Amino acid sequence: MKDFSTHFKMDEDDAIKYAQEKLDIFHKDACLKAEEIGDGNINYVFKVWDETSEKSVIIKHADKSLRNTPGRLLDVDRSRIEAEVLMLHNKLSPGLTPIVYKYDPIMCALSMEDISDHGNLRHEFLKRKIYPKLAEDITTFMVNTLLPTTDLVMDSGKKKNRVKEFINIDLCDISEKLVFSEPYTDYLGRNIIPDENKDFVKKNIYNDKKLILEAGKLKNNFMNNAQALIHGDLHSGSIFVNENSTKILDPEFAFYGPMGYDIGNVVGNLFFAWVNAYVTMEDRESKEEFLLYIEKTIVEIIELFKSKFKALYKEIVTDIMAKQEGYMEWYLSTILSDTCGVCGLEIIRRTVGDSKVVDITSIENLEKRIRAERILILLGKNFIINRENFTKGRDYIDSIKGAINF
Repeated sequence: MKDFSTHFKMDEDDAIKYAQEKLDIFHKDACLKAEEIGDGNINYVFKVWDETSEKSVIIKHADKSLRNTPGRLLDVDRSRIEAEVLMLHNKLSPGLTPIVYKYDPIMCALSMEDISDHGNLRHEFLKRKIYPKLAEDITTFMVNTLLPTTDLVMDSGKKKNRVKEFINIDLCDISEKLVFSEPYTDYLGRNIIPDENKDFVKKNIYNDKKLILEAGKLKNNFMNNAQALIHGDLHSGSIFVNENSTKILDPEFAFYGPMGYDIGNVVGNLFFAWVNAYVTMEDRESKEEFLLYIEKTIVEIIELFKSKFKALYKEIVTDIMAKQEGYMEWYLSTILSDTCGVCGLEIIRRTVGDSKVVDITSIENLEKRIRAERILILLGKNFIINRENFTKGRDYIDSIKGAINF
């Protein structure tokens, strides 16, 4: 009989039994239901609920194999990392992540608040919904979770021990391949490119030595700059929203890396929403309203991050050298450069790599999809190669004109 004393891959029935035996949420006689709702390739996500009391819980369970690639093994310690990061995020930025109820290191099961009243931001954007609080919330989250975990604030020894605790070898390896290497070389033959765009990709990516060099530099920074405890996968599918609330989840890729990796991922994914609307929306007035909202949000994310970062920096930084004149401005400039470079990396890898986004794959008209992909590739290249020049939010929006007029 399965008693949860040793690890095994759970199914929906197991999730119900687990919730009854291991969680103090439901009445002991409650008639529970469960549904596996995970849409990724790494973990299993169960929603367990009692229709009578309307109580519910999310149980995220890590197996030793990838869901869709049974032969590919991953260290289940990723589940421990995700649980600890979520709990830390709740302390540093309360209200912006789901509440963690329990972490079970044997079953690698993370039980947390059900946020079904929020929608996946990527899908919400495809419905052309507008969330005015998004930039405010996401910048508060990033500043409050990133800066306090750096050497500028933490005791140097404690920070180095934290780096060890959050070494995330397997998931970093995935990022190093999918984000930094494969899109530019296709050395594993996994890039997915429509025939109509193969020559465009060859010319603008595979044969662009300057682009490949700069992507390599950014990869080196990702692998060696243990700046802050980053989320590591902060795309619009990891952000859930409703009119009054924003929740950031799924930090299983978390490790100590460059802050700009998180910020750049957020901004890069907004461009997917923008380009989808640009090539598919027919109603001119609605299209203009949505595009302007996305553009405004991009600008606000950069500018609000800068202002909030400076304010918190002055309040909590303890390192004596970091308090010297000009240091804060220099430090922030490196973050902004990394942000822009990663924005470009995210755009290109989701466009030509094998880890696509529905913003692009859902474009049924081939001509429109080809145009969307070419716009994104040109945007991504500009952000990577010229990342030192993007210091203001408006710079990102100005770059759109060149990409759409190729």
